[in-house]
Amino acid sequence: MALYCAISNEVPEVPVVSPSSGAVFERRIIEKYIIENGVDPISGKELHIEDLIEIKTPAIVKPKPPSATSIPATLKSMQDEWDALMLHTFTQRQQLQTARQELSHALYQHDAACRVIARLTKEVTAAREALATLKPQAGVVARLQERATALTQERKRRGRTVPEGLVGPDQIRAFLTLASHPGLHSASVPGILALDINPSDHSRILTGGNDRNATVFNKDTEQVVAILKGHTKKVTRVIYHPDEDTVITASPDHTIRVWNFHPDGLIFGTGTENSQVKIWDLKEQSNVANFPGHVGPVTSISFSENGYYLATAAEDACVKLWDLRKLKNFKTIQLDEGYAIKELCFDQSGTYLAVAGTDVRVYLCRQWQELKVFNEHTASATGVRFGRHAQCLASTSMDRTLKLYGIDIRSSRLSSSPLASPPGAEALAAASLVSAIAHH
Repeated sequence: MALYCAISNEVPEVPVVSPSSGAVFERRIIEKYIIENGVDPISGKELHIEDLIEIKTPAIVKPKPPSATSIPATLKSMQDEWDALMLHTFTQRQQLQTARQELSHALYQHDAACRVIARLTKEVTAAREALATLKPQAGVVARLQERATALTQERKRRGRTVPEGLVGPDQIRAFLTLASHPGLHSASVPGILALDINPSDHSRILTGGNDRNATVFNKDTEQVVAILKGHTKKVTRVIYHPDEDTVITASPDHTIRVWNFHPDGLIFGTGTENSQVKIWDLKEQSNVANFPGHVGPVTSISFSENGYYLATAAEDACVKLWDLRKLKNFKTIQLDEGYAIKELCFDQSGTYLAVAGTDVRVYLCRQWQELKVFNEHTASATGVRFGRHAQCLASTSMDRTLKLYGIDIRSSRLSSSPLASPPGAEALAAASLVSAIAHH
């Protein structure tokens, strides 16, 4: 049953009943009437808005007006619905695209986070493994200390007196070139870059060259004992093992670890490309001292057999002497401008210091007096070593020659003056490799 407003005679949207007359009204119409007149429009009695009673009725769907039932109106209605549908579809597509971008960004961040976590986990694992490897074990430290004690005692015993048979400064000044051997390395790639002498068999000399080979030469028989091939680039430094018949070579064809051992066997020194000389403690595996002062990459470093002094050279044409007890530079030997120092070497007694570079020079330690200059090489000297008791001297050069110097007594082959090992066995066993750090 339809209800009709007593005033408008139309179906009310919000029907209410007046308790005064019992008539049905549209709420908005009767409220206006009451505000203006204050009485019921049917009974004329006093009526307030609060007195109206709302009637709960189901929603009424109004029929379309006659104008909406025509074909043009129907087409327009359908067009409006289509436009609304397209607009809704476009909005949905925009929202979907935005959601896809946000999801893609979130997935990318998640993937990046997973990669970072994986990398950090790998680095942590590698660091832990390296720490476990580098951490000194009790047995290793005990062996180092035992060896250091033996070396120290031997060094102190030798240091109490000058070795019998050690040549004097006047004899050093009288040194002559006794032999020159040019055929140790290939002539197609000239240049000998490194030198060492076998501590056990003093007749054997080891050289490394630009031809990527290392050569073992017997100076007594004047024969090449062996040619060591395998490096793909030049051999920059070579050493003989102090006790075993083993040699070590260094080349820029690979990353290598290089150490220059102190006579006590507990510290070693390294020269860096940024002009720093660093001293390391083997037992603690830590950097215990730094010696600044050079200009340019450090090219060579050598410990004196007394264990107290260190000689260093760089591309600044000077030799610096360091006191390891006071950790300071106490002497600087300034050479000619442009002088290229390739290697330094103390003799076993710590009395003489040899310098190989533009030429070969020998200095008397403590006074640091220049005793002799050898200019026999036709190119830069790259290595130098003293023989036993400094009775002879060996040098190599970029001119491909190995030259031997000494006093010419009856024989020019040094058969009576065997070459000795570099100072301090372990001390110079690795000394010739140090400057490889600065360049490679």
